[in-house]
Amino acid sequence: MDFTSISQFNFPTIIRFGAGVVKELAPYLKKNQLSKPLIVTDPVIAELSFFKSIVSNLKNAGISVEVFSNIHKNPVKSDVYKGTEQWDATGRDSLIGIGGGAALDVARAIVLQINHREDLFKYDDLIGGDVYVTNEVPHFITIPTTAGTGSEVGRSAIIADDETHQKKILFSPKLLAKIVFADPLLTMELPPFVTAATGMDALTHNMEAFLAKNYHPICDGIALEGMRLIAGSLEKAVKSPDVESRSHMLLASMMGAIAFQKGLGVVHSLAHPLSSLLDTHHGLANAVNIPYGMKFNIAGFEDKFHRIAQTLNLKHLTGEAVVEYLFDFNTKIGIPHQLRDINVKEEHLDTLSELAFADFAHPNNPKPVSKEDFRMLYAEAL
Repeated sequence: MDFTSISQFNFPTIIRFGAGVVKELAPYLKKNQLSKPLIVTDPVIAELSFFKSIVSNLKNAGISVEVFSNIHKNPVKSDVYKGTEQWDATGRDSLIGIGGGAALDVARAIVLQINHREDLFKYDDLIGGDVYVTNEVPHFITIPTTAGTGSEVGRSAIIADDETHQKKILFSPKLLAKIVFADPLLTMELPPFVTAATGMDALTHNMEAFLAKNYHPICDGIALEGMRLIAGSLEKAVKSPDVESRSHMLLASMMGAIAFQKGLGVVHSLAHPLSSLLDTHHGLANAVNIPYGMKFNIAGFEDKFHRIAQTLNLKHLTGEAVVEYLFDFNTKIGIPHQLRDINVKEEHLDTLSELAFADFAHPNNPKPVSKEDFRMLYAEAL
């Protein structure tokens, strides 16, 4: 690193964290003279008791609530337009995203679209669209219900094209939530599979951010601590969850999202096409692919893997030991080792490889990844 060059470090929003903190939502809205929120969530969460309790508490406080939950598991552009239409039709004054990555991505994209009415993908960060995010945005609050993407502290949304399935990234500091209510109690009833898949998503964020080629030592430190928390908490959160394990996972998830402002890498580029083409759960796609992506990255970055192995408290401080750990960890929490076990077939690999090479994540990988490399990695993981 050339220390005579100037670096800029940015960090996200106010986080209210702790068991029961979601009870602060209604007083917060009243304090800020907000009385007509649009709540964006997914169709599963919309039917759960804790969500209905949140809505009921808001209504009992005299707050008018509209709920939009008509979104896909892997969000698409039309989801955002439908949510924006509901905002318009019901005259809202604020937006609350409640859920995991899908719900929070759609919520954030609606926040953008409300006062930026040109085609949504004009604002795609990969083509410099962030320069068009010039207007103010509505008051935006996030409440995570999974410990995976960390979208609650992010300032970007990943939305796929309905037709091509290619994922676009909408980005602007304006899209940060004004406040996050991070309540581990909302994650207590997550099924074991969802806990495992979202937890491995968080681990992938932290690990890839640490390895990403951009210089950001603050993010590196956060990523290492995120990995340490996940290593000590995820198996417990999957098999016999308690408030401590859920709290550590929720913190580690947010750490991953803070750290990956530095960048992601090959694993996410392997995972994104599985979600857009085959509707695979994003966390599961990352979980199956991470050992193969990490193995690809070892050569030339042995010192980084030494640090990761130290953080994971491994006996052997090598990249190979990290890869073996990832396979073993997946086994412990019920994640399969091969893509064929999650319905990927040989005939999918060429299309997946093209989509992976077009993906936005791998340019920040510590080493270049060609389309042939992606084909090789998919074949190895199959």
